[in-house]
Amino acid sequence: MSTSRELRGSIYGPLATIAGLATGQLVAALKNGWHGPIVSIGNRIIDHVPSAIKGFAIRTFGVNDKTFLVLTIFAVVMVISVYIGRKIAEGKRVIAFAIVFALTAVGGLAAIFDATSNLFSLLPSIFSGAATILVLRWFADRESYAYVSGVEVSRRDLFKAAGVVGAASLAATGLGRILHQRASVAVERLHIALPKPLKFLAKAPKDPARSIPGLSPLFTPNADFYRIDTSLSTPNISVDTWRLKIDGMVAKPLTLTYAELTSRTVFELDDTIACVSNDVGGNLVGNARWLGIRLDDLIREVAPTSGADQIMGYSSDGFSAGFPLAVLDGRDAMIAIGMNGEALPLEHGFPARVIVPGLYGYVSATKWLTHLELTRFDEKQGYWIPRGWSAQAPIKTQSRIDTPTDGATVKSGLTAIAGVAWAPTRGILKVEIQIGDTNWREAVLGPELANTTWRQWWIDWTPSSGNYKIMVRATDGNGDLQPMVRTSVEPNGAEGWHTIFVKVKDRP
Repeated sequence: MSTSRELRGSIYGPLATIAGLATGQLVAALKNGWHGPIVSIGNRIIDHVPSAIKGFAIRTFGVNDKTFLVLTIFAVVMVISVYIGRKIAEGKRVIAFAIVFALTAVGGLAAIFDATSNLFSLLPSIFSGAATILVLRWFADRESYAYVSGVEVSRRDLFKAAGVVGAASLAATGLGRILHQRASVAVERLHIALPKPLKFLAKAPKDPARSIPGLSPLFTPNADFYRIDTSLSTPNISVDTWRLKIDGMVAKPLTLTYAELTSRTVFELDDTIACVSNDVGGNLVGNARWLGIRLDDLIREVAPTSGADQIMGYSSDGFSAGFPLAVLDGRDAMIAIGMNGEALPLEHGFPARVIVPGLYGYVSATKWLTHLELTRFDEKQGYWIPRGWSAQAPIKTQSRIDTPTDGATVKSGLTAIAGVAWAPTRGILKVEIQIGDTNWREAVLGPELANTTWRQWWIDWTPSSGNYKIMVRATDGNGDLQPMVRTSVEPNGAEGWHTIFVKVKDRP
């Protein structure tokens, strides 16, 4: 049974494009820092997308914002590929190849602006475009032969061709993954023996989350820890080649290898970090026990010169974040190398990142750290500041209801309302709950690891059937009540009391 030319073209284009993208990924896997065209294009979109759109994506898709971006780019490319394939089926090769050349140029141009790029960074896009054209020519030759011979291309022939191209694409993708895994530092990371602090923090107390279903644990597991950054693909940095340079407005510039950094005295820090894009009640916040080198000591060693008022951290992927030199006030800012008892996970900044208690990540928490520069706020700005975010970004007092969830239906009888509250460097003094129009009730507070971490809280509740509005508010360690009025996350973090609505049904 024959197939229509339009249908064949709609299959030719996507198959050829997928083969090209698979080839590009295979080439990109040959060297760290190379990216396939879709990743490079995605990086440029992240760099230039308006702040409002970026914030919307984070609020809507959370930690899946990058996956959504990649899928969107892929979908657009697939739509274009259908048009390309139809032109091939119509015998209009010049038009089809011109579009492929244009897409290749876009991918190559995007790759040139990657943080660690050079002229060789064009290779994944070039090979991707070349492979796409080769497959398209193969399909075009089949169409030409069918036209000359007067024999229609059957569905069986089409499926055979699709099978050949599909198998080759899968093989290229699989080989690319194998090469990437061999080159990956993931295995290297597993064999790293972290240095031990002179004094360990006290063993964590019994976690109330074990007995209160739905309550966030005292420490957020690494696998569940939120990830928000500007890197579309996780940097792959070996400790053998990693260097940390500290320079700028200093008298004694310093460059350290990983071995030299980790040979210094390390300490442990319990600290809650939060993304500035975390809306009221959001989950872009987590608590961990970090291991690292005291940043105060490193900066003191390089001897900042008069006038320096900012420390700018630079990531291997081109991200930058600047925070006041004045926050090195004994709050235990660190260059972190460990997280919850293991070396930093790749996606959380391996080999090293910055942790500054009390500051939102966009001005402080540089992952994949390679450079610290002493500078001035009136001379340099971090990545997000020109995009409309505040240069000064202390984490605001927030509280969240974990259970029950908004819109949930619960059964009457004894249950728990529970959640977490945080005000890093100030601590949490009190958490209160209001149910409907009743008086505010003070919640039971969980263990306080430090004034830099969140506090779990809970109350017992025995409701009867009906609809309920529940609100939470927290008072920080300075005695200041968190603001009630709801504000947007822009330009320096959301405010407002987390409010949920639940329905209670009588037990059968």
